Amino acid sequence: MFKTPKLADFKPAELKVSNPKRNLHHIFNEADCYALWAAYSAGRPLLVRGKPGTGKSQMARAIAEQLGWAFVSEVVRGGTELSDLHWHFDAIGRLGEAQARGMQDNNGEKTDKLDPVNFLAPGAFWWAFHWQSAQQQYIKCATHLRPEPEKPDANSQKAKTWMPETGGVVLLLDEIDKAEPDLPNGLLETLGLYQFTAPYIDHPSRPTENINPVKADPSRLLVIITTNEERELPKAFVRRCFVHTLTMEESAEPVNSDDEKPLEKRQHWLMERGRLHFGKQIAEPVYQLAAELLWKDLDASPHSQCPPGLAEYIDLLNAIKTLNHEDQQQRLKDIAQYALNKDLEA
Repeated sequence: MFKTPKLADFKPAELKVSNPKRNLHHIFNEADCYALWAAYSAGRPLLVRGKPGTGKSQMARAIAEQLGWAFVSEVVRGGTELSDLHWHFDAIGRLGEAQARGMQDNNGEKTDKLDPVNFLAPGAFWWAFHWQSAQQQYIKCATHLRPEPEKPDANSQKAKTWMPETGGVVLLLDEIDKAEPDLPNGLLETLGLYQFTAPYIDHPSRPTENINPVKADPSRLLVIITTNEERELPKAFVRRCFVHTLTMEESAEPVNSDDEKPLEKRQHWLMERGRLHFGKQIAEPVYQLAAELLWKDLDASPHSQCPPGLAEYIDLLNAIKTLNHEDQQQRLKDIAQYALNKDLEA
């Protein structure tokens, strides 16, 4: 039985979500939780703005983990069309099968192996709107060009009652700003009606088995769309969304902490997230040194085309986590430039 989540369900203890098995570690701000809950309650997608590396995609995975819901994601590309988000048809795979059968079959017998439905795979919206039929179609499809989406962690207490027929889904459409304007405009109908139509799946002789249109239950769906602001989005699309902006802490004011060296708010913000990822694998002074190096690079190049962010900070620590604590500090200094300075040198 599905239980509609309340505001409290969107706010994890200490605002932290961590699942090492899935390499998922995230710290929410309270504003993040309010924005996610508000968009869900209003039945609107949440458009998350922010620079690359600020944790937009990670936040979507984290809220799915927090709610005990499945997670479906699609990274939008410049050539992505609306139908790509609904379903995928493997025309090349079908052509290859037809050619192979042309060489092998000599008896003229007809089979249904070339039926288009056998080369139709569910897209992100299909999984998010109707997981059960998407899974059935995924099994029926002869070519699996994309993996099955992520079900909730079975070891999670909140996810133990999740079932395809009744469970919630978080759908992430990542980097919508890479798409042509037609795509976000086209999404208005899919997101407004909570339905779309898939080809080849209807049975004229068995109308009771038809699933078109593929419909969603809005109470079991949270749609999150991210943008890096590389291209302006259509105003009509933005107006249909709740909008939230993710930023890194930028204040250089000192904070009270247990660290021996003076600590700035912006350094503390990074260190808190680094500790959630790596714990005691990283020596305490190294957490602060990595934060200092990152902000030194940002301050020196305020107009950088590729400014480092949280993602680069985590990458730096990840690179040295297997080293002995006494070696980490020197190696961090040796490699920092490769993670932090990504502008093309003149």
